[in-house]
Amino acid sequence: MFDWPTTPKPFTYTPPSAPLRVLHEDADLLVLSKPAGLLSVPGRAADHADCLQSRVVEEYPESLLVHRLDMETSGVFIMARNKAAQRHLGLQFERKHAKKTYIARIFGEVEGEEGEIDLPLRCDWDRRPMQIVCFEHGRPAKTLWRVLERADNTTLLELTPLTGRSHQLRVHVKNLPNAASRGHVILGDEFYAHDAALGAAPRLLLHALSLTIRHPNGGEAITFRDEAEF
Repeated sequence: MFDWPTTPKPFTYTPPSAPLRVLHEDADLLVLSKPAGLLSVPGRAADHADCLQSRVVEEYPESLLVHRLDMETSGVFIMARNKAAQRHLGLQFERKHAKKTYIARIFGEVEGEEGEIDLPLRCDWDRRPMQIVCFEHGRPAKTLWRVLERADNTTLLELTPLTGRSHQLRVHVKNLPNAASRGHVILGDEFYAHDAALGAAPRLLLHALSLTIRHPNGGEAITFRDEAEF
């Protein structure tokens, strides 16, 4: 019914020219709104040097990397402003104390209202950087999902990853209830979307909506949000 891709589509890097959008700053933290289409860190190729990290360092030379988002993903992105804060935040991500919530617009109407996807993932070596479900060699991966809205043969989902595997959310939504017959995939996904889902959006409709961390100075729980409409 759906013509699922078998190989990654050719990649052309055209970073957006939008100025930095700072959601929060203090002596320890910088919280930014990462635009879709911009690398988090420099790529290997010379023409992949433009990235969020390099743009931030131009204005905040002391800023230090804490985590990453996929190039196509937009939303909340946090950086540290000193080594102590970087260590503190890095441990929170490593120990899975930082809570991340995403929203994604999915092709087709998802059955049910909420659930958990527990499927191990590994790299598909012949189609890198694509990932596949693999019970023999995959690393554990869990995602909570909840329906927010259904409209025009699409579903808006809230996605909460409990692990941080590469392409985890993209692959897990393909394993929602009756996903194969309903064509479930994130709209605009150049890696995994069939033609109908790819053509339904100008970009990957995956957005890092919120991030909850313990502030490096004092340990208070704080949530940062970057609202978006899909």
